[in-house]
Amino acid sequence: MPATASTAPLPSPKANRLLRVLPDDVFERLSPHLEPVTLPLGTVLYESGAELTHVHFPTTALVSLMHMLESGASAEIAVVGWDGIVGVSLFMGGLSTPSRGVVQSAGETFRLRSQILKAEFDRGGAVLHLLLRYTQSLITQMAQTAVCNRHHSLEQQLCRWLLLSLDRLNGNDLVITQELIANMLGVRREGVTEAAGKLQRRGAIRYSRGRITVLDRDALEALSCECYAVVKREADRLLPDRIAS
Repeated sequence: MPATASTAPLPSPKANRLLRVLPDDVFERLSPHLEPVTLPLGTVLYESGAELTHVHFPTTALVSLMHMLESGASAEIAVVGWDGIVGVSLFMGGLSTPSRGVVQSAGETFRLRSQILKAEFDRGGAVLHLLLRYTQSLITQMAQTAVCNRHHSLEQQLCRWLLLSLDRLNGNDLVITQELIANMLGVRREGVTEAAGKLQRRGAIRYSRGRITVLDRDALEALSCECYAVVKREADRLLPDRIAS
């Protein structure tokens, strides 16, 4: 389903972390061009190899960056929510990317035309430094995901994935099917069913009818591998509450 102009009350653009920390003068230059849109579940923001026409600053939506194989198999390499921007290839010089951007959890974003962001990035200063720092945190997430998928159990991978996703939604609930989780992790659905069942029996989550609720976050963090903490620590270090002009 395509993105649509939103008619419901929306969060402020500053509900997105990157937009919130921009200096006032930079935000005032960008704000007239920020277009609120509603993203239904499954919306494809960009396809592999496509040149980006817009970037997105999610506020309540959650977007998975997926790598697709010729066989049709896929796996998530990173997740972006209120903490970031979808479309880093634009200002990193590549213009396109082999990944695919898909809405994992329906919600709102603010869309910005690519040429406007690129022009602001080319000015240097606050936007350039902030976006490069965010990109470093995103690369950390991608690298840690690769290590986690290779060396840690499916239960640990699921814990990491749940924590990273929920952090970017600012809540304890995630509306998602086990089949979709399996696609994100690149594993069989039966494996996700077994891992989710173990977490539920431990009292860490409740799963029913496509909704996962975290009941005991401390338990979930304890059951996760170190990968979640590495990603969170690096994001917190690189993305301050405020940046200078």
